[in-house]
Amino acid sequence: MMQLDKIVNYHKALADPTRMRILILLSEGELTGQTLAEKLCLSPATITHHAAKLRAVSLIHERRDKNAIYFSLDRYFLKQYESSLQSILAQPSESSTTAEKELETMEEKNERLKQSVLRNFMTADGKLKHIPAQLKKKRIVLEHLAEQLEDGRKYTEKELNTFIQQYHADFATIRREFIMHAYLYREKEVYERNPREMWERWETLS
Repeated sequence: MMQLDKIVNYHKALADPTRMRILILLSEGELTGQTLAEKLCLSPATITHHAAKLRAVSLIHERRDKNAIYFSLDRYFLKQYESSLQSILAQPSESSTTAEKELETMEEKNERLKQSVLRNFMTADGKLKHIPAQLKKKRIVLEHLAEQLEDGRKYTEKELNTFIQQYHADFATIRREFIMHAYLYREKEVYERNPREMWERWETLS
């Protein structure tokens, strides 16, 4: 049976609307990265990023032919993940306790990482020293800042810039990152915080 962390990583890979759309398109047959990009109105680089996540958990195959990259579903592993999850859920309570402990440890590890990143990048009075270059650390900082926004409040661009400037001078970059990583959505120059379920989760990044 598969290890619990593999099953968790499989579900993390699925917990993204774009990756689910890629799998749905590939369920109809093999497609090139370029075709996927066109069908989903995304850049080829974005498709490559998501495909790497799916390939990491063996959900898709990749083959090269001349200048094109072709992607296809790995149905064998889809079945393996499904049956492994069924086995875990059917296990006696002792094994379930072990599984719970493994999950708990992962959550504790994530919490430790989050606190460490915030200590390194935020000053004692809550200012952001600089925007982290590494994507995972950057997402942790962005999530922390997004949590300070009022839920349900509509911000004008000026109000949002003022809010960001409390933490860092480069409001334009942070505002753009908020939108890119789904912490905020914008409609006619009015910004509102997305529900937490829509935020891109940094925990899924390796």
